Amino acid sequence: MSRRRTLIALGPRSALTLAVASAVGLLGFCWPFLMPITQEAGAHAISHSEDAPWLFVIVLPMLAAVVLSQLAEGAMDAKVVALLGMLTAVGAGLRAISPGAAGIEPGFFLLVLAGYAFGPGFGFVLGALSLVAGALLTAAVGPWLPFQMFAAAWVGCCAGLLPGAGRPYARPPWWRIGLLAGYGLVAGLAYGIVMNLWFWPFTTSGTGLSYVAGDPLGANIARYAAFWVATSLGWDAPRGVVTALLVVAFGRGMLGAFARVARRAAFGAPVAFGAPANGERHPSGR
Repeated sequence: MSRRRTLIALGPRSALTLAVASAVGLLGFCWPFLMPITQEAGAHAISHSEDAPWLFVIVLPMLAAVVLSQLAEGAMDAKVVALLGMLTAVGAGLRAISPGAAGIEPGFFLLVLAGYAFGPGFGFVLGALSLVAGALLTAAVGPWLPFQMFAAAWVGCCAGLLPGAGRPYARPPWWRIGLLAGYGLVAGLAYGIVMNLWFWPFTTSGTGLSYVAGDPLGANIARYAAFWVATSLGWDAPRGVVTALLVVAFGRGMLGAFARVARRAAFGAPVAFGAPANGERHPSGR
């Protein structure tokens, strides 16, 4: 298999489906910034009892749409879907080992490596499914779950957009491992930055760390930065550091393993039907 060939190409239909799914997730995070929120409304809305169930109902068909669009374009086949299911189970198991305790989430390095190896569509679906499967294993299902699914999906998707992503590297150079480790560090921090937005706009307590509707954007960004440093950085930094260290420790071997799997499973190889070879019987027995 050529080193230049992309394992799971992202066609126009798949790209459009990913864009729509990401737009829905972005709207789920950002709608509180688009309308005024009173203190009474914020106290009720912080539970997300009204929008979180709908967001969860929407995200599952979106994941199916991404897979179906890639199947329709020939980028995925049954072998890729089977691999997706296996890696989802592995990711769920890693999350069960340490379900975010002290910010340590070992499953993130799998999202980084698999998204880089198999492309943004694969990474998007793997990130979301790993989170929901891990939540079911650890009984961590709540209104935060659909937001976690989108945030983790973006981690895997953006890994598939890095330079050189989606190609089989039997022995990737160390500079690629450094690139992925750096991305893992940034992604671990960014995941926490994004996840805080699911509740921060509703913390209208009037402190210097709270969102103030109607204030200038710069002022609210400064308040959020102070809020993140004070409450979330201590959790997000371990996530990023652990992800980067695991990528350095296991990245080269896992990317090589992904390349061998892709080669032996012949991902992307066209199916051709021809006449039986000499001495072979036709499947019908003739």
